[in-house]
Amino acid sequence: YIAYAYADRPGIAPGFTAGAVAGFMGAGFIGGIVGGVIAGLACRWINSWTVPRWLRGLMPVVIVPLLGSIIASGLMFLFLGGPIAQLTEALNGWLAGMSGTAAAILGLVLGLMMAIDLGGPINKVAYSFAVAGLGAGSVAENPAPLMIMAAVMAAGMVPPLAMALATAVSPKLFTGAERENGKAAWLLGAAFISEGAIPFAAADPLRVIPASMVGAGVTGSLIMSFDVLSQAPHGGIFVFFAMDSTWPMFLVATVIGTLVSAALVIILKKYVRKAPARAAEEAKAAA
Repeated sequence: YIAYAYADRPGIAPGFTAGAVAGFMGAGFIGGIVGGVIAGLACRWINSWTVPRWLRGLMPVVIVPLLGSIIASGLMFLFLGGPIAQLTEALNGWLAGMSGTAAAILGLVLGLMMAIDLGGPINKVAYSFAVAGLGAGSVAENPAPLMIMAAVMAAGMVPPLAMALATAVSPKLFTGAERENGKAAWLLGAAFISEGAIPFAAADPLRVIPASMVGAGVTGSLIMSFDVLSQAPHGGIFVFFAMDSTWPMFLVATVIGTLVSAALVIILKKYVRKAPARAAEEAKAAA
């Protein structure tokens, strides 16, 4: 679907082909991302060719998918698959030996990624990274991937929960529609649906997104520091049974991040005012 985003429907088959080749060569999720980008760009480039009228009907159905698949899979097989597989293996080895400050920093980075675009490409990269490692994770032998999954899931819950809490604590700072969205955001956040915060971010991105990122980063870092494990890729608090005895700390970290983000967004909305449209236009004209 990375290829689909670049080239629409003709990119679907090349994208799946590149992903299959990445899996075959052990390149993991990094290989899948790289393959999807290559497939999408190749299809987009081929689709820009000027061809005879009689060939135009075949372009999106046969020519673009076929050539795009050949280009993407060929580059993966011949040049990129091996180095990416080695990078993936080294990354997995690093994660397996990760502890202390390194783990906390990784949790912070993943938390920031989960909140920066609320379900967008960066969020999906962090989530895919976590899900891709679940198969190699083990409670006894290799808990690091399970910690990463817990960090990503908890951090993704923070933005909608924080917006729900902020609308309940300071309703006058939000519109009527936002207050209604805040009621729904409780359930969305609890179920790990980060998109529950999108209406707030769309209306006020410069204050909502930074506040969400700080709280999500704090939560991700705490999860890794507390050694919380999650064997489930989704579900939020509704999959606490997949967290073994660590689930209370999952709740603690999520609550702390939610409080941080909610407090920040309330402070920003109270004391960091938007410039009036006329004043902004005059300042732009003066510049």
